[in-house]
Amino acid sequence: MDRIRIEGGRPLKGVVEISGAKNAALPILISSLLGTGCNVYRNVPDLRDIHSTLDLLNHLGADCRLNAAAHEVTICADGLIHPEAPYDLVRKMRASILVLGPLVARLKTARVSLPGGCAIGARPINLHLKGLSEMGARIELQHGYVEAKADHLKGADIYFDLVTVTGTENLMMAATLADGTTVLRNAAREPEVSALADTLNAMGARIEGAGTSVITIHGVESLHPVKFRIIPDRIETGTFMVAAALTRGDVEIVGCEPGHLDAIIHKLRLTGARIDTGPDRVRVIGPETIHSVDIKTLPYPGFPTDMQAQFMVLMSVAQGLSLISETIFENRFIHVSELRRMGADITVSGNAALIKGVPKLSGAPVMASDLRASACLVLAGLIAEGVTEVQRVYHLDRGYEAMEKKFQALGAAIERVRDG
Repeated sequence: MDRIRIEGGRPLKGVVEISGAKNAALPILISSLLGTGCNVYRNVPDLRDIHSTLDLLNHLGADCRLNAAAHEVTICADGLIHPEAPYDLVRKMRASILVLGPLVARLKTARVSLPGGCAIGARPINLHLKGLSEMGARIELQHGYVEAKADHLKGADIYFDLVTVTGTENLMMAATLADGTTVLRNAAREPEVSALADTLNAMGARIEGAGTSVITIHGVESLHPVKFRIIPDRIETGTFMVAAALTRGDVEIVGCEPGHLDAIIHKLRLTGARIDTGPDRVRVIGPETIHSVDIKTLPYPGFPTDMQAQFMVLMSVAQGLSLISETIFENRFIHVSELRRMGADITVSGNAALIKGVPKLSGAPVMASDLRASACLVLAGLIAEGVTEVQRVYHLDRGYEAMEKKFQALGAAIERVRDG
C-alpha cells in the first residue's frame, strides 16, 4: 500500500496548474447514459473515482475510452442494455447512485446497489428516492438494492427538505426525459450542478435556473451527443491556496475559476494571506503571522465542507483561538486525532472544534480516513518539523491528481513510497 513521505519546513514557491473537477466530471460522465451516440469530455482528471465510474458505465453497456495523457474520455452509450449497477462496483464511491435517475429515465427500470464511499457520516439517498417517486417511479428496497420502475416519468414539483448536491443532479438528469415540467426547489447551487446543467443543455435538454435554489427542467423526447470541457476543481484550488498560506510561500495557481472560491478567498485574506486574482488564476502569498479565523461549513456559496480539514491545519498553527463548525457531515472530524498526534491542540465538542494555535507541528506517522483528511495530513506534513508519513493514500488518489508531483514542482520535499 502506497504512503506519502514528507520532510516539512519548505515554503512553496512557483506555479501549479489545476486539474478538472472530480465532482463535476462524475455526474457529467454518467449523464452520457441519457442518450445514444458518442460524447467527448475534455479536461477529465486521471483519478481513481474516474476509473471506477468508467468501470461502472462499461458494465452497464456503454463503450468508454480513456486517453489519460490527453485528459479526454469518449463514451458511446448506444449499446446500453444492463439496468443493474452491482454492489462490487457501486461500493467504491457514493456518486455511483447517480446512475439511478438516467437508467430509470431511459430504460424505465433500474436496480442499483446502495452506495459506499468515505466514512464521513450518513449521506442518505431518501431525497433521491422521494423525488423519483413523485415523478411516478415505483421504488422498492430489496437486499441492499434500490429497484425503481416507471412506465414513463412525469414532471413534478419537488421540494428538498435538505440541500443535496447528488439528489439535485440525479433528479435533474431524470427530469430531462420526463413528460412535462419538473421544478426542483431548495436545489443545490454548487458550480458542479451548473456544469451538469450546461452539459445537459448542450445535449438538447431545457434546463433553467441552475446555480439558483429553483431549477426548472422541461422534458424533451431525446438527447444528442455532446463535446464538453470539465470545469476546474475548486477544492483542489482551495487546497493549494491553503498550502501556500500555511508554508508562508508564494504560489500562482493557474487554470482555476476564482469566481467559485469567494468564501475561501475571504477567509484566507482574514488570516493575513495576500491574494491576487485574475480571470483564470490566483496568486497566494503567505503571511508571516497567521491570524486565527472562525469558519462554519455551509452549502454553496458558503464555506465548503470539503475544505474544512485543510483549513483546520492552517488554524492549528495560527495565532490565537479559532472555532470550526461543521454543519454538513456529522462525522467529519476523524482527522483531528491524527493532527493531535502531530502536536495540534484541538478540542471537539459535537459538531464544533476549538483550535488553539501552536508554534509548530511535529512529523509523525499518520493514517488517512477519507479523501479530504488525506489532503489535510499532507498539508500538515509540509510544515511539520521532521518527517511525516501519510498512510492509506488511496483515499487521496480518489480526488487529487498527482498531488505529490505538483507539490514537488513547488519545492516541497515529498515523495510517494510504494511498499514492496
